[in-house]
Amino acid sequence: AVALTGSYGLIPGVFDEMMDPATGIRPLWQGFLDGLSALPAAEIRRRWDTAQRLIRENGTTYNVYDESGDGTHPWRMDPIPALIGADEWRHIEAGLIQRTRLLNAVVSDLYGPQSLLTEGRLPPSLILGNPNFLRAMHGIGLPTNGWLNFIAVDLARASDNNWWVLSDRTQAPSGAGYALENRVVMGRTLPDIFRNAQVQRLAGFFQTLSDNLVAQAPAEDPLIVLLTPGPHNETYFEHAFLARYLGFPLVEGEDLTVRDNKVFLKTLHGLRQVHLIFRRVDSEYCDPLELRTDSLLGVAGLVAAARAGNVVVANALGSGLVECEALMSFMPGLCKHLFGEDLLLPSAATWWCGQERERDYVLENIDRLVIRPTFSSRSIITNHSGAMLPAQMTPEDRDRLIARIQRRGYEYMGQEILPLSTTPSWRNET
Repeated sequence: AVALTGSYGLIPGVFDEMMDPATGIRPLWQGFLDGLSALPAAEIRRRWDTAQRLIRENGTTYNVYDESGDGTHPWRMDPIPALIGADEWRHIEAGLIQRTRLLNAVVSDLYGPQSLLTEGRLPPSLILGNPNFLRAMHGIGLPTNGWLNFIAVDLARASDNNWWVLSDRTQAPSGAGYALENRVVMGRTLPDIFRNAQVQRLAGFFQTLSDNLVAQAPAEDPLIVLLTPGPHNETYFEHAFLARYLGFPLVEGEDLTVRDNKVFLKTLHGLRQVHLIFRRVDSEYCDPLELRTDSLLGVAGLVAAARAGNVVVANALGSGLVECEALMSFMPGLCKHLFGEDLLLPSAATWWCGQERERDYVLENIDRLVIRPTFSSRSIITNHSGAMLPAQMTPEDRDRLIARIQRRGYEYMGQEILPLSTTPSWRNET
């Protein structure tokens, strides 16, 4: 391990996943490094070349299109994994389960009785002004209240050694297929190390996901399809990979049709009724009849079919509502109110500028915060839609941002800047 970590550098004040500045290599990492350092340098390079070849042969890609039109890139995988111990993972797992229950309860209420709005626990302007709030879905009952079947959470460890939630992904979250592909490649590249580490397998997760989808479908022997925007989507590889792994037909909007408030799959042998759609298309594009009328990706009449209870869409249409990061400031209170529990995984401190006190705090501390749009589809200043660091802006741009927050504070939120942990990566030197 000395040969691998001899020049490894630590950043003062930043938690490092592998190295403790006082005691050296953390016990969790020692076995992995021992196994890796036992391999000759030439063998490590050969195995990494094998991993890259497997990625190419498996067609693992991520599409990012630029002006050239050629945006298909091989998936970039670092052969050094992020290691999390079993005890620590149990805490993370419990926190993620709690957070999923909480988000599902919130979105279920907002599309149902809306008691969180009438009781003043959430600001109506933050919910009803969100472009991801689909009024067409209000009042639609779902089996077992299953608005969220599959979510992703962006987690990071800060310098205090605690895990923090940076964002929630409830619209059509990606990543699980790439994680599974990474495991497959890693298992073939470093089989002995992988086996000795007793890595928790992912197969159980996907089996539970499949069983959950089958249980929610309104039929004894349901037809479940995975709806994709098509090959030009950036994560199309994952759509095809998951469909094959789960045994679901991979379909695009034009492969489906709605007749008598029922969804059907067009096949060579006629129409087959679809009972559940595992979607990878954003909600607003899923039905050009009741949602976004210019969409070519969805199925006309899908909302009516869901309203009639003849098809289940997972995640439910409109579930992207709770992706809004400004909601994170309300999560501790909502968790206490709905479950009587403290939030196990805290969110990054967030101040929504649609509230006077919070807006004043952001303006007073603007150089210590990152400023983000409340709703990601809306822009900040001029043609800009991402995070902004006022401390790094020109005085003119900073003044314009402050003026706009003063006038239209509901469009912005401030978040604390967390010093995130570092982890080792592999540098292949030839």
